[in-house]
Parts: sequence; C-alpha cells; structure tokens
Amino acid sequence: MAETEATSRMSIGRWIWRAVKFAGGLVVAVHLYALILFFAPVPGTFNMTGRIVQGTDVYYSWTPLEEISPHIARAVIAAEDTRFCEHSGVDIDAIKTALDEREESGRVRGASTLTQQTAKNVFLWNGGGYARKGAEAWMAVFIDGFWGKRRVMEVYLNVAEWGDGFYGAEAAAYGRFGKPAKDLTKFEAARLAAVLPSPNKWRVNPAGPYVRQRTGTILARMDVVARDGLDSCVLD
Repeated sequence: MAETEATSRMSIGRWIWRAVKFAGGLVVAVHLYALILFFAPVPGTFNMTGRIVQGTDVYYSWTPLEEISPHIARAVIAAEDTRFCEHSGVDIDAIKTALDEREESGRVRGASTLTQQTAKNVFLWNGGGYARKGAEAWMAVFIDGFWGKRRVMEVYLNVAEWGDGFYGAEAAAYGRFGKPAKDLTKFEAARLAAVLPSPNKWRVNPAGPYVRQRTGTILARMDVVARDGLDSCVLD
C-alpha cells in the first residue's frame, strides 16, 4: 500500500515537472517569436485561423507602415488609444478610470490599449479570463519596450480585423474603398476606425447611424491628435 502511494506521488511529481517544462518552453517560444517579429512580417494570427476554420475567406496582405496613409494611424489613435505615445503598453490611468466608473455607475468601459490589442491579436486568443488578460498585459509591455511604438503600430495596422475576412489596413482599404491603404482619405480612415470595436457587427458601407456619428467624433479627435502631437511617436 505504501509502495503504491509512493509510486503514485512520483507519477504526479513527474507529470507536474513535465507540465512546468512545457509551460516554460512555451513562454520561451512566444518571446523568441516576438523577437523574430521585430524584423519579419506576421505570418498570420489565431483569429485568422479561426475565420478560415469557420469557412470565411481571409484577405491579408502585409504592408509596411510607410505605405499606409498616416490618416489611418492617426484615426486609430483617436478612436482607441489617445495615450498610445505616452504609456508603456498598458495604460494604468485608463484602467483606474474604468474601475472607478464601474464602481460608481456599474458601466463597464474598456481600457485596452492598441499595444494590448496587438499582443492579443498576434500571440493570444479572443475571450476573457485573468490568465489571458495577464499574458496580454505582459506581452504588451514586452513588445512596447522591444519593438517600439512605430513597429507596434505597423503590426497593429496589419493584423487588425475589419470584418468580412479583411485583416489589415491594406485589405480593408481595397475591400471597402477599392484603393490601397496609402491612398485612404482622412474621412475613409475615420470610417474604418469607427467600426474597430465590433468590425463584424458595425458596417463601413453602408454605415448605420451609430457608425456615422462615431466617424464624425473620430474626425474631430484626429484634429486634436495632430494638434497636440499625440501621434508623434509614430508619424514624426
């Protein structure tokens, strides 16, 4: 009996050790992949794979930041993360504000930065859970420090989903407006940014009342972003 219990404990110990080694190896692999992506285009994401499995055609074409209209970079900063150039991947002030709002009104407001969205899109999966959110925050800080702001923005604009299987600004520009991303106008960039929270729910064309209203708000914010240099880490 004692020998059986000892054998059982040894088996459990070996299983735990193997699990620890696997987890450690996975962490190392993810960080090595992140280092490679400082130089190489992102080959694809879990989200893209999921769409393909669902039977959706995926359109994705890696495009250097220099070949993407500065309007779209300014638009996503205005729409999603006006402190993009100031934080280190995670916006602590935005998180505190969101928590205060939830405590006071019960309203849940997102505080995810563009860098966190990039980390989620490239390295992780959709959905909640503290483990995933923690990994997202860590990878956001890691890529913000190693890649730098311009590379984070370049990757974000290449892997963001714009609905109907369009991934990245180039595919979205062709799919929605029939032109390359470098030729997007200020209005078109704002319209694309307006649907980013729910690209498969809200439409670029035809745009509903909410998207039209949000487009106008983003256009006004883009002027503030440009005036105050909130895009200086990307466009200067």
